[in-house]
Amino acid sequence: MPRAYPAEFRARAVALVRAGKEQKQTATDLGIHPVTLSKWVKQDRIDRGEVPGISSNESVELRASRRRIGELETELLIVRQAAKFLGEDRPRPKGSTR
Repeated sequence: MPRAYPAEFRARAVALVRAGKEQKQTATDLGIHPVTLSKWVKQDRIDRGEVPGISSNESVELRASRRRIGELETELLIVRQAAKFLGEDRPRPKGSTR
């Protein structure tokens, strides 16, 4: 798994590049991979609205939504299996009260 860098460190690295320092040299000076810094700079440009893409906030919401959908699908599967096991998955005859 990739190493997680603090948000403050990322912000400072991106600020150096935005200030005009060369991206590759900045990455070398900070001890990070140039592609990593490139991704941070790209995401910063998206967050600022300079280029189209999914902002960081939207990405967090999207991940949370996908996780919740997965949980709900699992719950639904359990309910369907329980209904099938209990025989409640078959349609009832017309006029049945139970």
